[in-house]
Amino acid sequence: MIGVRSALYNLAFYVVMAVVFIVVTPVYFFLPQRANMAVVSWLARVELWLLRVIVGTKVEFRGLEHLPDGPFILASKHQSLWETFAFLKPIPNPAVVIKRQLLYVPIWGWWAWKADMIYVTRGGGASALREITDGAQRLTALGRPLVIFPEGTRRAPGAPPDYKQGIALLYARLGLPVVPAALNSGLYWPRRRFMRFPGTIVVEFLPPIQPGLTPRSFLNELTGRIETACDRLLLEADAATPRPYFTAEAETRLTELKTSDSSVG
Repeated sequence: MIGVRSALYNLAFYVVMAVVFIVVTPVYFFLPQRANMAVVSWLARVELWLLRVIVGTKVEFRGLEHLPDGPFILASKHQSLWETFAFLKPIPNPAVVIKRQLLYVPIWGWWAWKADMIYVTRGGGASALREITDGAQRLTALGRPLVIFPEGTRRAPGAPPDYKQGIALLYARLGLPVVPAALNSGLYWPRRRFMRFPGTIVVEFLPPIQPGLTPRSFLNELTGRIETACDRLLLEADAATPRPYFTAEAETRLTELKTSDSSVG
Protein backbone atom coordinates (compact mmCIF):
# COMPACT_ATOMS: atom_id res chain seq x y z
CA MET A 1 0.00 0.00 0.00
CA ILE A 2 2.89 2.37 0.76
CA GLY A 3 4.18 1.79 -2.76
CA VAL A 4 0.84 2.75 -4.30
CA ARG A 5 0.56 5.89 -2.17
CA SER A 6 4.15 6.83 -3.01
CA ALA A 7 3.41 6.48 -6.72
CA LEU A 8 0.26 8.58 -6.42
CA TYR A 9 2.07 11.28 -4.48
CA ASN A 10 5.04 11.43 -6.84
CA LEU A 11 2.63 11.75 -9.76
CA ALA A 12 0.59 14.43 -7.98
CA PHE A 13 3.75 16.31 -6.94
CA TYR A 14 4.93 16.80 -10.52
CA VAL A 15 1.48 17.23 -12.08
CA VAL A 16 0.55 20.00 -9.64
CA MET A 17 3.91 21.68 -10.18
CA ALA A 18 3.53 21.47 -13.96
CA VAL A 19 -0.02 22.87 -13.89
CA VAL A 20 1.01 25.77 -11.67
CA PHE A 21 3.99 26.51 -13.90
CA ILE A 22 1.81 26.52 -17.02
CA VAL A 23 -0.92 28.69 -15.49
CA VAL A 24 1.24 31.15 -13.54
CA THR A 25 4.38 31.56 -15.68
CA PRO A 26 2.79 34.07 -18.14
CA VAL A 27 2.29 36.53 -15.25
CA TYR A 28 5.03 35.37 -12.84
CA PHE A 29 7.79 37.47 -14.40
CA PHE A 30 5.71 40.64 -14.13
CA LEU A 31 5.27 40.23 -10.36
CA PRO A 32 7.52 41.88 -7.74
CA GLN A 33 9.96 39.61 -5.92
CA ARG A 34 7.85 39.27 -2.77
CA ALA A 35 4.85 38.24 -4.83
CA ASN A 36 7.05 35.66 -6.61
CA MET A 37 7.97 34.17 -3.26
CA ALA A 38 4.34 34.20 -2.12
CA VAL A 39 3.46 32.05 -5.14
CA VAL A 40 6.35 29.67 -4.51
CA SER A 41 5.47 29.40 -0.80
CA TRP A 42 1.84 28.63 -1.68
CA LEU A 43 3.00 25.86 -4.02
CA ALA A 44 5.20 24.43 -1.24
CA ARG A 45 2.23 24.36 1.13
CA VAL A 46 0.13 22.54 -1.47
CA GLU A 47 2.85 19.91 -1.92
CA LEU A 48 3.09 19.43 1.86
CA TRP A 49 -0.70 19.07 2.06
CA LEU A 50 -0.66 16.44 -0.69
CA LEU A 51 2.07 14.54 1.16
CA ARG A 52 -0.08 14.45 4.30
CA VAL A 53 -3.32 13.52 2.52
CA ILE A 54 -1.94 10.89 0.12
CA VAL A 55 0.94 9.33 2.05
CA GLY A 56 0.07 10.25 5.63
CA THR A 57 3.31 12.16 6.20
CA LYS A 58 2.80 15.11 8.52
CA VAL A 59 5.29 17.79 9.54
CA GLU A 60 6.10 19.27 12.93
CA PHE A 61 8.18 22.44 13.20
CA ARG A 62 9.64 22.75 16.69
CA GLY A 63 11.43 25.76 18.14
CA LEU A 64 9.77 28.39 15.96
CA GLU A 65 10.37 30.83 18.81
CA HIS A 66 14.10 30.62 18.03
CA LEU A 67 13.67 32.25 14.61
CA PRO A 68 14.71 35.93 14.93
CA ASP A 69 12.50 38.71 13.59
CA GLY A 70 15.27 40.29 11.51
CA PRO A 71 17.71 38.73 9.05
CA PHE A 72 19.50 35.58 10.19
CA ILE A 73 21.22 32.51 8.80
CA LEU A 74 19.44 29.16 8.97
CA ALA A 75 22.02 26.37 8.83
CA SER A 76 20.16 23.12 8.31
CA LYS A 77 20.92 19.45 8.07
CA HIS A 78 20.22 18.24 4.53
CA GLN A 79 18.83 14.71 4.15
CA SER A 80 16.18 15.00 1.46
CA LEU A 81 14.62 17.00 -1.35
CA TRP A 82 11.83 17.71 1.13
CA GLU A 83 13.52 20.54 3.04
CA THR A 84 14.39 22.41 -0.16
CA PHE A 85 10.76 23.48 -0.37
CA ALA A 86 9.33 22.78 3.11
CA PHE A 87 11.24 25.66 4.77
CA LEU A 88 9.17 28.05 2.68
CA LYS A 89 6.26 27.38 5.04
CA PRO A 90 7.70 28.70 8.35
CA ILE A 91 10.25 31.19 6.96
CA PRO A 92 8.99 34.23 5.04
CA ASN A 93 10.82 35.23 1.86
CA PRO A 94 14.04 33.28 2.44
CA ALA A 95 17.12 33.54 0.25
CA VAL A 96 18.17 29.95 -0.37
CA VAL A 97 21.65 28.89 -1.49
CA ILE A 98 21.17 26.61 -4.51
CA LYS A 99 23.38 25.07 -7.19
CA ARG A 100 23.90 27.34 -10.19
CA GLN A 101 23.28 24.34 -12.47
CA LEU A 102 19.62 24.35 -11.41
CA LEU A 103 19.13 27.68 -13.17
CA TYR A 104 19.30 25.80 -16.46
CA VAL A 105 16.30 23.61 -15.60
CA PRO A 106 13.45 24.87 -17.82
CA ILE A 107 10.84 26.98 -16.01
CA TRP A 108 11.99 25.87 -12.51
CA GLY A 109 15.33 27.60 -12.97
CA TRP A 110 13.63 30.69 -14.41
CA TRP A 111 11.35 30.87 -11.37
CA ALA A 112 14.32 30.54 -8.98
CA TRP A 113 16.11 33.35 -10.84
CA LYS A 114 13.11 35.66 -10.59
CA ALA A 115 12.67 34.83 -6.88
CA ASP A 116 16.27 36.11 -6.39
CA MET A 117 18.07 33.24 -4.71
CA ILE A 118 21.83 32.73 -4.19
CA TYR A 119 23.47 30.62 -6.85
CA VAL A 120 26.73 28.79 -6.28
CA THR A 121 28.92 26.85 -8.69
CA ARG A 122 29.52 23.43 -7.15
CA GLY A 123 33.23 22.67 -6.93
CA GLY A 124 34.05 26.31 -7.57
CA GLY A 125 36.37 26.64 -4.55
CA ALA A 126 37.21 30.22 -3.59
CA SER A 127 35.04 31.65 -6.37
CA ALA A 128 32.04 29.70 -5.06
CA LEU A 129 32.60 31.14 -1.57
CA ARG A 130 32.66 34.64 -3.06
CA GLU A 131 29.39 33.91 -4.87
CA ILE A 132 27.75 32.90 -1.59
CA THR A 133 29.12 35.76 0.51
CA ASP A 134 28.38 38.45 -2.09
CA GLY A 135 24.81 37.20 -2.57
CA ALA A 136 24.26 36.74 1.15
CA GLN A 137 25.47 40.25 2.00
CA ARG A 138 23.19 41.76 -0.63
CA LEU A 139 20.04 39.85 0.29
CA THR A 140 20.36 39.88 4.09
CA ALA A 141 20.86 43.66 3.84
CA LEU A 142 17.32 43.69 2.42
CA GLY A 143 16.10 41.92 5.56
CA ARG A 144 15.76 38.44 4.04
CA PRO A 145 16.78 35.38 6.09
CA LEU A 146 19.39 33.13 4.51
CA VAL A 147 18.91 29.34 4.23
CA ILE A 148 22.02 27.23 3.68
CA PHE A 149 22.82 23.54 3.93
CA PRO A 150 26.36 23.62 5.38
CA GLU A 151 27.25 20.08 4.29
CA GLY A 152 26.68 21.14 0.69
CA THR A 153 24.71 18.10 -0.42
CA ARG A 154 22.26 15.55 0.93
CA ARG A 155 23.54 13.14 3.56
CA ALA A 156 21.76 9.95 4.61
CA PRO A 157 20.33 9.95 8.15
CA GLY A 158 23.02 8.70 10.52
CA ALA A 159 25.90 9.31 8.10
CA PRO A 160 29.02 10.94 9.60
CA PRO A 161 28.80 14.75 9.44
CA ASP A 162 30.69 16.64 6.73
CA TYR A 163 30.28 20.37 7.42
CA LYS A 164 32.11 22.73 5.07
CA GLN A 165 34.03 25.90 5.98
CA GLY A 166 31.68 28.09 3.94
CA ILE A 167 29.18 28.43 6.77
CA ALA A 168 31.93 29.61 9.14
CA LEU A 169 32.97 32.23 6.58
CA LEU A 170 29.39 33.49 6.30
CA TYR A 171 29.10 33.62 10.08
CA ALA A 172 32.25 35.73 10.33
CA ARG A 173 31.47 38.03 7.40
CA LEU A 174 27.79 38.72 7.99
CA GLY A 175 27.76 39.10 11.77
CA LEU A 176 24.28 37.59 11.97
CA PRO A 177 22.85 35.00 14.38
CA VAL A 178 22.90 31.45 13.02
CA VAL A 179 19.93 29.20 13.79
CA PRO A 180 20.91 25.49 13.60
CA ALA A 181 18.21 23.17 12.29
CA ALA A 182 18.02 19.43 12.86
CA LEU A 183 15.57 17.15 11.07
CA ASN A 184 14.68 13.56 10.22
CA SER A 185 13.26 14.03 6.71
CA GLY A 186 15.53 11.39 5.18
CA LEU A 187 13.67 8.68 7.10
CA TYR A 188 10.36 9.58 5.42
CA TRP A 189 11.53 10.95 2.06
CA PRO A 190 14.78 9.04 1.42
CA ARG A 191 17.24 10.50 -1.06
CA ARG A 192 17.42 8.77 -4.44
CA ARG A 193 14.43 6.56 -3.65
CA PHE A 194 10.92 6.41 -5.03
CA MET A 195 9.21 5.57 -1.73
CA ARG A 196 7.59 8.01 0.69
CA PHE A 197 6.73 6.83 4.21
CA PRO A 198 3.93 7.82 6.61
CA GLY A 199 4.64 9.40 9.97
CA THR A 200 5.84 12.79 11.15
CA ILE A 201 8.80 14.66 9.73
CA VAL A 202 10.24 16.76 12.54
CA VAL A 203 12.25 19.93 12.03
CA GLU A 204 13.80 21.35 15.19
CA PHE A 205 15.02 24.93 15.14
CA LEU A 206 17.64 25.28 17.86
CA PRO A 207 18.63 28.42 19.84
CA PRO A 208 20.65 30.85 17.71
CA ILE A 209 24.43 30.98 17.84
CA GLN A 210 25.19 34.66 18.30
CA PRO A 211 28.06 36.45 16.51
CA GLY A 212 31.44 36.64 18.22
CA LEU A 213 32.88 33.12 18.16
CA THR A 214 36.01 32.21 16.24
CA PRO A 215 35.29 30.31 12.99
CA ARG A 216 36.59 27.05 14.45
CA SER A 217 34.63 27.40 17.69
CA PHE A 218 31.53 28.30 15.73
CA LEU A 219 31.80 25.29 13.41
CA ASN A 220 32.33 22.95 16.37
CA GLU A 221 29.33 24.46 18.16
CA LEU A 222 27.12 24.24 15.07
CA THR A 223 28.11 20.64 14.33
CA GLY A 224 27.63 19.55 17.93
CA ARG A 225 24.19 21.11 18.25
CA ILE A 226 22.80 19.80 14.97
CA GLU A 227 24.22 16.29 15.25
CA THR A 228 23.10 15.89 18.88
CA ALA A 229 19.56 16.95 17.96
CA CYS A 230 19.53 14.69 14.87
CA ASP A 231 20.58 11.74 17.05
CA ARG A 232 17.70 12.52 19.37
CA LEU A 233 15.26 12.63 16.45
CA LEU A 234 16.65 9.31 15.18
CA LEU A 235 15.89 7.66 18.53
CA GLU A 236 12.44 9.26 18.55
CA ALA A 237 11.65 7.94 15.06
CA ASP A 238 12.81 4.45 16.07
CA ALA A 239 10.08 4.41 18.72
CA ALA A 240 7.41 5.85 16.42
CA THR A 241 4.44 3.94 15.04
CA PRO A 242 4.67 3.32 12.18
CA ARG A 243 8.46 3.10 12.19
CA PRO A 244 9.86 4.88 9.09
CA TYR A 245 12.45 3.58 6.64
CA PHE A 246 15.90 3.36 8.23
CA THR A 247 18.86 3.37 5.84
CA ALA A 248 21.92 1.26 6.60
CA GLU A 249 23.65 4.40 7.92
CA ALA A 250 20.67 5.17 10.16
CA GLU A 251 20.57 1.62 11.55
CA THR A 252 24.31 1.73 12.25
CA ARG A 253 24.05 5.07 14.03
CA LEU A 254 21.01 3.87 15.98
CA THR A 255 22.96 0.86 17.21
CA GLU A 256 25.84 3.13 18.27
CA LEU A 257 23.49 5.40 20.20
CA LYS A 258 21.76 2.52 21.98
CA THR A 259 25.08 0.87 22.81
CA SER A 260 26.38 4.17 24.18
CA ASP A 261 23.26 4.62 26.33
CA SER A 262 23.56 1.07 27.64
CA SER A 263 27.23 1.51 28.57
CA VAL A 264 26.49 4.77 30.37
CA GLY A 265 23.61 3.17 32.19
